[in-house]
Amino acid sequence: MCGITGWVSFDRDLRGERAALDAMTETMACRGPDDRGVWAEGPAALGHRRLAIIDLPGGRQPMTADTPEGTVALVYSGETYNFTELRRDLTGRGHRFTTDSDTEVVLRGYLEWGDALADRLNGMYAFAVWDGRADRLVMVRDRMGIKPFYHYPTADGVLFGSEPKAILANPLARRRVRLDGLRELFTMIKTPGHAVWDGMREVEPGTVVTVDRAGLRTRRYWELPTRPHTDDRDTTVAQVRSLLDDIVRRQLVADVPRCTLLSGGLDSSAMTALAARQLAERGEKVRSFAVDFAGQTENFVADELRGTPDTPFVHDVARTAGTDHQDIVLDAQDLADPGIRAKVIRARDLPAGLGDMDSSLYLLFRAIREHSTVALSGESADEVFGGYLQFFDEAARTADAFPWLVTMGRHLGEDTDVLRPDLTRALDLSAYVADGYRDAVAGLQRLDGESDFEYRIRRMSYLHLTRFVRILLDRKDRASMAVGLEVRVPFCDHRLVEYVYNTPWALKSFDGREKTLLREATADVLPRSVYDRVKSPYPSTQDPKYAAALQDQARELLARSGHPVFDLVDRDRLRTAADRETPVSTQAGRRGLERALDLALWLDLYRPEIALD
Repeated sequence: MCGITGWVSFDRDLRGERAALDAMTETMACRGPDDRGVWAEGPAALGHRRLAIIDLPGGRQPMTADTPEGTVALVYSGETYNFTELRRDLTGRGHRFTTDSDTEVVLRGYLEWGDALADRLNGMYAFAVWDGRADRLVMVRDRMGIKPFYHYPTADGVLFGSEPKAILANPLARRRVRLDGLRELFTMIKTPGHAVWDGMREVEPGTVVTVDRAGLRTRRYWELPTRPHTDDRDTTVAQVRSLLDDIVRRQLVADVPRCTLLSGGLDSSAMTALAARQLAERGEKVRSFAVDFAGQTENFVADELRGTPDTPFVHDVARTAGTDHQDIVLDAQDLADPGIRAKVIRARDLPAGLGDMDSSLYLLFRAIREHSTVALSGESADEVFGGYLQFFDEAARTADAFPWLVTMGRHLGEDTDVLRPDLTRALDLSAYVADGYRDAVAGLQRLDGESDFEYRIRRMSYLHLTRFVRILLDRKDRASMAVGLEVRVPFCDHRLVEYVYNTPWALKSFDGREKTLLREATADVLPRSVYDRVKSPYPSTQDPKYAAALQDQARELLARSGHPVFDLVDRDRLRTAADRETPVSTQAGRRGLERALDLALWLDLYRPEIALD
């Protein structure tokens, strides 16, 4: 896992632009604390920061291959889980390897197959190849969008990087955000390709972007396929288990300490238990980590989203699976610390607006990094297997809208109610979301003979797998890589995603509960308590001291009369939230405070040009 960046300028020799390349590369130091490297030749310059995972001495980058027609250079971030098979294939085709790294397999694979290599990869990756044989840059991103990747076209080429901060470090990139960028920031719809920053674009998941003197072209090498499902229940359960066993085995490969993220829910518990069983066969023990809040288990209050605290279930799994377990307990002071929130914003390059859930994730990962370099996560199982509340909510099922927005609005309230009324009118978020929804469902395919009900579920699954999951994957990647921790997501293996996406709802939820298919596929490794547990989302603190700290910070912000945040935030609305007599312990009650404070920090840290025209 690493951070990559680069610059292609067809009108200049970039060997003379070392200072700019170094600045871009150093923004990725958090993603790659173990090593750095830069390479420049003519119109191309590549930078790399390395987090060493496989072949610690041999995987240095940028990695190059000299050919009679020119140099081919690669910067690569991520993991290729089928690199052993690819290496064997390439060796049979005459390639010779000098390292044991998956990076060299990707480089040699490109030499053999060109950008068609992407079709052969199983993994999470974002990589760029400068092909000096044809003076062209090739950028490739994994199918699900697990690894971030951005580019910024210039007058004579392109800038690129794992994160926007790498691009923004180049003087050619303008730190400007227009109305459409703000619209994307204040909605949770993840428009494909949108990067919020004006002029910047994402390399979309499942695509190859090629840049040469003729311009920029995009080829989609993968999209979520629609196909009939013919397996019966027992076969489907067995196939899911077989896939999970293979996926976990592949994703446990590392030359550094590994662990699992354990929440006590079905997803992380199943993944942890499978990992523990496989490692036990080799005489190893898996480490597991969970997040908790001071006093939360003892003083937990159930609500519509969370009916039970996580910790008792976490401990049941740890005992059953025999993990070496540790709880990471956070307090309100840590969660509300503006310095921590600033680190989260720097990690995301944006004020994400998820408040204590973002701070706690960052703090959890920071604590884990003291013990492990690689962590396996249960992320994305809800999108794959249909575990969210909205999959069981008739209003969300039938609405012509992003289904998570239907339930989130009901349970979490709005975080835009602190914005200035004139800005709210200019943004017209409802129209932006409606347009985004129409674009999102335009690519959806329906099977011949598929019932209206099954088609509605397919539509929900499609939206979650092509939009919502990308929000959470980006959040997970940025928070983890900000502390140099690689988080792997077994449930995003494209083979599993494709198989389960096309499995009818009658098999995904054959007993009427969420994720029945996953529950039955892993029943033999789960404690009964987790097998029977109802879905509970990522935890959020209920400590009123956290909300009180936010109110104090909001009052301090209000005292800064000339702060640019008040070009976006309504002073009177923020004052009302700050002066509320009883601190609100629920997420819905404090979302506006969190959003306003994060916006202020972002403006202080990045000083963007906000263009409201």
